Amino acid sequence: MKGVGPQKAELLKKELGIFSYKDLIEYYPFRYVDRSEYHTVADLVTLVGHAQIKGRIVGFQEAGVGRNKRLTAKFQDATGMIDLVWFKGASWIKSSLKINEEILIYGKPTQFKGRWNIPHPEIAAVNAANSIGLQPVYSSTERLSSAGLNTKGIEKLILGLLENIGGQIEDVLPIKLKKEHRLIDRELAVKWVHQPSSEMEIQQARFRLKFEELFFLQFELLVRKKITMEKSKGYLMEKVGEQFNEFYEKHIPFELTNAQKRVLKEIRLDMNTGHHMNRLLQGDVGSGKTLVALLSMLIAVGNDFQAALIAPTEILATQHYESISELVKPLGITVELLTGSVKKKDRRPIHAGLESGEIKLLIGTHALLEETVQFNNLGLVVIDEQHRFGVAQRARMWKKNEMPPHVLIMTATPIPRTLAMTFYGDLDVSVIDELPPGRKPITTTHRYDESRLRLFGFMKEEIKKGRQIY
Repeated sequence: MKGVGPQKAELLKKELGIFSYKDLIEYYPFRYVDRSEYHTVADLVTLVGHAQIKGRIVGFQEAGVGRNKRLTAKFQDATGMIDLVWFKGASWIKSSLKINEEILIYGKPTQFKGRWNIPHPEIAAVNAANSIGLQPVYSSTERLSSAGLNTKGIEKLILGLLENIGGQIEDVLPIKLKKEHRLIDRELAVKWVHQPSSEMEIQQARFRLKFEELFFLQFELLVRKKITMEKSKGYLMEKVGEQFNEFYEKHIPFELTNAQKRVLKEIRLDMNTGHHMNRLLQGDVGSGKTLVALLSMLIAVGNDFQAALIAPTEILATQHYESISELVKPLGITVELLTGSVKKKDRRPIHAGLESGEIKLLIGTHALLEETVQFNNLGLVVIDEQHRFGVAQRARMWKKNEMPPHVLIMTATPIPRTLAMTFYGDLDVSVIDELPPGRKPITTTHRYDESRLRLFGFMKEEIKKGRQIY
């Protein structure tokens, strides 16, 4: 490519990961500066942001030695004087600038000991065509800049390339999709993002390029999900089972909300497809996720499978164990708790009960992931707050049976659906979006440092009421 020899090519590869024309064209500016607006030295008192000033250098001063050497130029216009400061390349800068020659400077003004200065300003001739309109700013590095590939150098390469490949940038989105979302053509978007003439062109170009990036990210996730669905065999759980029916009709502590019923139906359908279920269950604290998880576990038990619930802490695991044990007591189902603090002698009967199939529900922490924990027929794994578990850790549970058991992941962390689809692209998402009747809404407040005394007062009041503080 014209303007790129072997040395520059190597630098572009190492510093920016640019190997090809495509890489270079897709190296987008991170911001733009408006070079159509001019300022004066007097404007700096009220100016926010960058300044572009026309004036002259009237003198130089050098100070320091070695690495601490710096060059200061006295820059003057009709309204006043400021310092231009360079901490590197002092000799080269000094030799390239002439005293009393009119120039344009561009940079961010700062104050030091009551004096205005602009460190490392960009400098251009007054008649330079590139000092007009919106200018793209590209990320560069010190090594690139020293080789002439600062933001201006990169811009020059990209604009030269765009001139030579007109009509060769293929559009990858179908016409129907572009019309539906009012997207400009890809080639025009690339041109406008690098060479905009207005803010509107920048916005349209960015929107098109961002849409395309996210579209193909989602598309790939959906394709992966479809392939996984076709390949992944799962345990078929055709019936609801006696345990589920008895609990639902006689022992359920309160009427399920419509949201819980909807989510339970989605889980039930997943477990009856013959494919592996991989579902994210999202709901606020108090929305009844654990009850839905228990009902799902009872479906597994009713189909002659075992179920496990993994929590990130012993406290949470113990809470789940106590509440679930109490709920299923009338059903005669054996439930056990396994955490890191369970002693070796107490583990042996749990291991034996799991392998024989006597223990139907196992609740615990990371201790469940150990190889010594083997099941007779594990059909469902429920993971509470899965972001606390690594991918490799969760994968150990999938090897606890001949085929991976169904997976239900619970979280109280509010995740926007679009983010859930991106981050958990291989999962189906269920949301419990209503609280059971009579549940008080959760109130979240934000206290700043200056209201610390109010916070401590609030904590004392809560403790007086017999509540707990964490």
